[in-house]
Amino acid sequence: MTLKQRIIRQIGLSGPISVADYMAMCLFDPDAGYYTTREPFGREGDFITAPEVSQMFGELAGVWCVSAWQALGSPAAFVLCEMGPGRGTLMQDVLRTALKLAPDFIAAAQIRMVEISPRLVQIQKETLAPSGLEIQWHAQFGDLPSGPLVLLANELFDAIPTRQYVKSGRRFVDRVVTADDSGNLAFAAGSGSIDTALLPAGHDAAPDGSIVEIAPARSTLMQHIAERLHRERGAALLFDYGHLQQGFGDTLQALARHRSVDVLDAPGEADLTSHVDFAMLAQSARAEGCTANAMTQGDFLIAMGLLDRAGALGRGKPAAFQEQIRADVERLAGPDQMGTLFKVLCVADPATHLFPFESI
Repeated sequence: MTLKQRIIRQIGLSGPISVADYMAMCLFDPDAGYYTTREPFGREGDFITAPEVSQMFGELAGVWCVSAWQALGSPAAFVLCEMGPGRGTLMQDVLRTALKLAPDFIAAAQIRMVEISPRLVQIQKETLAPSGLEIQWHAQFGDLPSGPLVLLANELFDAIPTRQYVKSGRRFVDRVVTADDSGNLAFAAGSGSIDTALLPAGHDAAPDGSIVEIAPARSTLMQHIAERLHRERGAALLFDYGHLQQGFGDTLQALARHRSVDVLDAPGEADLTSHVDFAMLAQSARAEGCTANAMTQGDFLIAMGLLDRAGALGRGKPAAFQEQIRADVERLAGPDQMGTLFKVLCVADPATHLFPFESI
């Protein structure tokens, strides 16, 4: 029985399911979930993340990690962690850069990876084995050892399921997934409602059919991270695509083989994501006593020295290599590519001030 058939059977037995439950089944089902059964990353997969575009992304993240450690007072022992590490490419570049820049940073680091997919853990171990460093894996953030924390995450929050609410008859109700007699999945308006205090400004005037996305699971994870940073000191650098202010719109999307596909067409066979509400994440972090500031990925990378690094990489190289470096810079930081769509959120304990976020 396919995952789609099982979803239809569940709907037949217990009724329509929320968009969040549908996302969770498609992505994390133990037998047929996207992340548990497929190789999504890279040019041969379904999408390319920033670390896979160019080593420059991970190198600049590594420079930031070292500066964060220094801002914490260069503790003799601290936790360096990446959540949702994909194939391990980002951490590979971070460690290589930090080893050259600040060997004491590496000597002090307890390197930890938080990953729920056993299959991806094996890929990450293969990627990072050449480093020769001691690295440990955990299934949950709460399993990390105590101590100051420097945390990285790239495209983590977008894959955490979100709920959707659709305006129907002057109120917002659950948007659900249902099935017709022919076995086709479809969206519908459910009966559950939402506290109007959680809705964006202007919700009264929004037309019928307007959609709002609320992701309690994302806020909860952010609260856990911020509580840890505030209690034991530390900083987190979180990259994802999304918006800086809450608004209306359906951002749920499916991607397979680098192309958009129908969200309901083939459960478990395509990546499902939705845009991250950075304002909500920042609010959750501040509620735990942390500072939280965001900027576009392009602004962050430029501030961290992307152009200088690109120049150094391309110097003296063949024209084709230099052109590829320029293309990578445009892909990572260009306003019509990842530079504006992707944002960077920096969360830190109130005593830790970090470039380039301190003036925001």
